[in-house]
Amino acid sequence: MPVCAATRRSHFNAAHRLHNPARPDDWNAATFGLCNNPHFHGHNYELDVTVEGPIDQETGYVLDLGVLADVVEERIIKRLDHRNLNVEVEWFADLNPTVENIAVVIWRELRAALPESLVLRVRLWETPRNYVEYEGG
Repeated sequence: MPVCAATRRSHFNAAHRLHNPARPDDWNAATFGLCNNPHFHGHNYELDVTVEGPIDQETGYVLDLGVLADVVEERIIKRLDHRNLNVEVEWFADLNPTVENIAVVIWRELRAALPESLVLRVRLWETPRNYVEYEGG
């Protein structure tokens, strides 16, 4: 069967602060700039989750996108949407919630819930011009 990639886009809003507690405040301010605001700041994130694999002969799907949407909603959106990532989300208790780290955490959480036979890619848009991609590894 042909191999195809299918993508589902989701959206969530979240606040965060980029800060390394092991470094002095002046280093954090110089390194993270406005993103180091002690009162936090927020983003309207767009999350593209792509699964790639052979098209199933019976269904014609790589994976039913309704199933993918449900998994993303349960495992990611409900945990991150309208949250302060630093304060309310245990994944970031000891991890700086950069867009890179958020993407890796999302990938790991989804990888555990999706068929291992499928390639999984996450693209997380932090702004309309900035995104990161993660495919494991």
